[in-house]
Amino acid sequence: MSVETTAPAVAGAVDKEVRRLDRVIIRFAGDSGDGMQLTGDRFTSETASFGNDLSTLPNFPAEIRAPAGTLPGVSSFQLHFADHDILTPGDAPNVLVAMNPAALKANIGDLPRGAEIIVNTDEFTKRAMQKVGYAASPLEDGSLDGFHVHPVPLTTLTVEALKEFDLTRKEAERSKNMFALGLLSWMYHRPTEGTETFLRSKFAKKPDIAAANIAAFRAGWNFGETTEDFAVSYEVAPAATAFPPGVYRNISGNLALSYGLVAASRQADLPLFLGSYPITPASDILHELSKHKNFGVRTFQAEDEIAGIGAALGAAFGGSLAVTTTSGPGVALKSETIGLAVSLELPLLVVDIQRGGPSTGLPTKTEQADLLQAMYGRNGEAPVPVVAPRTPADCFDAALEAARIALAYRTPVFLLSDGYLANGSEPWRVPEIDELPDLTVRFAQGPNHTLDDGTEVFWPYKRDPHTLARPWAIPGTPGLEHRIGGIEKQDGTGNISYDPANHDFMVRTRQAKIDGIAVPDLQADDPDGARTLVLGWGSTYGPITAAVRRIRAQGGHIAQAHLRHLNPFPPNLGEVLTRYERVVIPEMNLGQLATLIRAEYLIDALSYTQVNGMPFRAEQLATALEEAIDGH
Repeated sequence: MSVETTAPAVAGAVDKEVRRLDRVIIRFAGDSGDGMQLTGDRFTSETASFGNDLSTLPNFPAEIRAPAGTLPGVSSFQLHFADHDILTPGDAPNVLVAMNPAALKANIGDLPRGAEIIVNTDEFTKRAMQKVGYAASPLEDGSLDGFHVHPVPLTTLTVEALKEFDLTRKEAERSKNMFALGLLSWMYHRPTEGTETFLRSKFAKKPDIAAANIAAFRAGWNFGETTEDFAVSYEVAPAATAFPPGVYRNISGNLALSYGLVAASRQADLPLFLGSYPITPASDILHELSKHKNFGVRTFQAEDEIAGIGAALGAAFGGSLAVTTTSGPGVALKSETIGLAVSLELPLLVVDIQRGGPSTGLPTKTEQADLLQAMYGRNGEAPVPVVAPRTPADCFDAALEAARIALAYRTPVFLLSDGYLANGSEPWRVPEIDELPDLTVRFAQGPNHTLDDGTEVFWPYKRDPHTLARPWAIPGTPGLEHRIGGIEKQDGTGNISYDPANHDFMVRTRQAKIDGIAVPDLQADDPDGARTLVLGWGSTYGPITAAVRRIRAQGGHIAQAHLRHLNPFPPNLGEVLTRYERVVIPEMNLGQLATLIRAEYLIDALSYTQVNGMPFRAEQLATALEEAIDGH
């Protein structure tokens, strides 16, 4: 099958075998300064435009520029793409592009026998190999005999391709990632127009650099076309049957979440205010929302986490859809103001992009260990709804759902994403406007209570009988002046109250408001009447679903359910759990959801956990679930 490309015809090109594959997993790896994330992003964008289903896993050091050539400094980007529906970035790469000895050593243990390894031989100097503990060259000592190794002098070839440009050798070497991208684009018949357009745009102010990168990219393509070492190229057809009809784009979790927040503000007809302090891996939301002033978005980069949420809560009081974004350490700093928002009963979205902890922990690695902090990490009885997206694209819908709850019930809401979802990407169907929920808000306009003497007054804590939400009054509205603050309020009037009975009533009412939030029933996927249920939440959805598919494909019986709403739980959750003899809960923590399930439903749930900063692998989960099915 022929594939159209914009690469120029290559002198000396020969016909080569083209093999059809249903899926491929590629990992680009090199120093954190080698541009592996950019290379992976570009390959992903072209793969998305081609129509494959895909899932990605960026993995990079926390340091801005880790020591070159060292194992801690290795940055990688894994991409799984297929002609059918897929759910994870894949367990083991079929292809590794290793830009130096550190990249090879850090990733070789993940490769199955027979995998292809493209190695930049220019970097395998004696000093570079000694730096990572190689006593002899792995390219020559037979240790890679079980793999298909392609030794390519990427640096030399790149410098040679750019010799006509007025660049120093060091400047030319920086384009070696584009050479590698061109080679992989040839191997897998990826489109090239988008990457060349991207490079022209990215380096618009430096046209010589743009031209050099494009030349390196084309040289990599041409090298694949002409060299005898690459005798085979591969085709992975578009995933035509995997997606419903519509307009699609590749999207990361943080970008989808940002778009969801903008959409929520438009559907509510409220200005969007973000009060934030930069923190990995949440900063991209601040960066993205700052671009959308045309949609009434106002972003405020505060001096610290406390100021960020304080400004957001003030914006909520002023009538905005208010958001604050952070990660686990920032949530700890924001906890007092979240408690204030509970007391004031104002809508506020607290977006927690979870990462490895405690304290500073692992800033660039993923974890979902903030669930109990979101549930209970405040003084006093301060209940807060918790919503968790399950895939990068689902972050859009989860943001809309969190906004619905916050606005309808006048409460802060936790949105628990994580680093895996935030940085990973997948195809997303762009919704039509009429598919989005109506989030229209009615502000208080006048008096809402009549005193015994017939006087009409405004009571800021008089509640909606269905939602128990208090009225939302814009400051400055005549006649609606009212007092706010953290001291306990009197029911109805909102006056300061130290009355024990009133405090008991207000505490129970705030809890009842959260307990009464309308959330949909939990749907269990159980086609065969299984005896074992696997229950997940958040980003474990992809690995769990992939593992369940493997088990069913081998004739096993297992049911699956996934929670979006963690507080309150779906009303039928208890009934679903009691249908099964065994309930297994995989989590990237030490069993936080399992603790809540055991406490709430007295179910002896089996907890399967890991906290290594990486998402579960489907094969790993499948093995654990098979043991649970067998009763081990």
